[in-house]
Amino acid sequence: MLLDERYLTLYERFGGGAGPIEVTLEELSELLYCTPRNAKLILKKLQSEQLIEWLPGVGRGHRSRIAFHAAKEPYLLEFAAHTAEQGDYKRAFDLITQYGNGTNARNKFLEWLDNQFGYKKEETGEGEQCRDSLIFPVLKAPVTLDPADLLYSFDSHLIRQIFDRLLRFDEQLEKIVPMLAHSWSSNPDATEWTFYLRKGVRFHNGQELTSRDVQFTFQRLQGDTANSWLLREVKSIETIGSRVLRIKLNRVNRIFDRFMCSAAAGILPFEFAGMDEEKFWDQPVGTGPFQLAKWMNGRIRLNAYDAYFQGRPYLDEVEVVIMPEDCSQELDKLAKVHHSLDTMRMDRESTQEEWQEIEKICQGCVLLNWNVAAQGPQQSESFRQAVRRILHPQEMIDELGGERAIPAFGFRPQQNDSQELEPIQPERIRTLLRESSYGGESLRFAFHPKYEEDGAWVMNRLADWGIQTEKLPYDCLMQADFCISGLVFPEDEVCEIEAYEHRDCVMKNFFDSERTEWIISRIDMAVAVDSMNERRLVLKEIEERLREEAVVSFLHHRRLSTYLHPSVRGVNLNPLGWIDFKDVWLEEHD
Repeated sequence: MLLDERYLTLYERFGGGAGPIEVTLEELSELLYCTPRNAKLILKKLQSEQLIEWLPGVGRGHRSRIAFHAAKEPYLLEFAAHTAEQGDYKRAFDLITQYGNGTNARNKFLEWLDNQFGYKKEETGEGEQCRDSLIFPVLKAPVTLDPADLLYSFDSHLIRQIFDRLLRFDEQLEKIVPMLAHSWSSNPDATEWTFYLRKGVRFHNGQELTSRDVQFTFQRLQGDTANSWLLREVKSIETIGSRVLRIKLNRVNRIFDRFMCSAAAGILPFEFAGMDEEKFWDQPVGTGPFQLAKWMNGRIRLNAYDAYFQGRPYLDEVEVVIMPEDCSQELDKLAKVHHSLDTMRMDRESTQEEWQEIEKICQGCVLLNWNVAAQGPQQSESFRQAVRRILHPQEMIDELGGERAIPAFGFRPQQNDSQELEPIQPERIRTLLRESSYGGESLRFAFHPKYEEDGAWVMNRLADWGIQTEKLPYDCLMQADFCISGLVFPEDEVCEIEAYEHRDCVMKNFFDSERTEWIISRIDMAVAVDSMNERRLVLKEIEERLREEAVVSFLHHRRLSTYLHPSVRGVNLNPLGWIDFKDVWLEEHD
């Protein structure tokens, strides 16, 4: 126990009075879980720090007294703030909870914490430029910064800051544009693709990008990685000099260039720039607009890469503060800046009407997935259909609100235009449950903590119909009979294919072998057709079969929104629902 905690522990028990409090050494040692001798040493230290005055009793019948010099609330706030600045936010909140009774420390700490986040313009030395930074909190640390193994949207967002791809899909232009490759082409049957690299692109360590780096990255990606599906049909990867790469495929893929836009295809330096692979990931080297400066003590700091080939970012640094997940309720009380689902901290000197609001509907959905690869009641289509009818999406939205915007009829919100929800039909549900021969078995149910409200709502609805559920920890997801998951499709068809083929995606693991083989055959057919409309129709077959067989139940589409101070410019929500750090700049105000 630190000296600060000892002081607060003593104050909690004996402080708050008008003057010195009578106390015995035995009472102090019991409270501090130490011997009387050690208690004396602690008192001596506290006294040397001028935190207390210890007045030992002299003679029989004279009790010792203790006086406290530092008021509890400001002392606690200073201690909690210092703890948070060291990166231990969970402990900071625990301190406020443990010692904040009878004070306004919690609200004041939240106000202090709120002011630590946001867009900052800091003055430096005379004659030097201001430093512009963005500091924001998240509730979960990235799982990986390795493009080959990424799955989650926040990981993908950070990876896009550090690593570039050969090509990029421009959401506004709705077309593929050059990135590390300035040009590319394919043979007539789209089984051979050639990429021409830019000159002068450098990794963060100063090393110039060559075709050897790209070849190394893709050969590694072909191995035992979560995203090897991207190169599933690649036969060979050849370098033609230092600026040209040729990739030959086993079968036709007319959107292979779209595959090259995936964050999973982020380019690494050849053989990890001469580093041991494990050490490389401590501070990875890419060609992106930001480079990783540190990841320790619950903080990730990205610094602008001055030599970025598409122009240096305006922000000098981005800092991610990783909060403990059990602090989510505390964070809900803050006006956050980090994710599009949240709002930026409001400047007390500006009215809300002056702020910019950016809003869009997420390209993706929240859905319920059945594990039809496992035995259980979910093997019955009648049972799955009954549950689909019980879980009425509009009722979930009406009751839970929040970022749940509109009911989902498919993966994308555009599919809502010509659809109407069926009303709940109790008799039809009862008929389906009888047909399923459901006998009251308990179904194992898993969901990420961010879907806690959705999960509780589902469990309560099913219980109303006599369907028993058992909540599993999220890390036991693959043992569940069903789960709630979220899909985001930042790059259209390729991300839809990823949802079916990614090694760690729920659907790939929950489908039985027959469905998996059929889906792969439809994907191969889709990427071989010439037109986007034809391709969409083939992929639509997969989605429609899953919906018709109730292997998945679509729940809702989320609303992505943020509020920005008038001085913040260049902000758009990218398809992942995050702010693109590279494009943010702060306008000068008098």
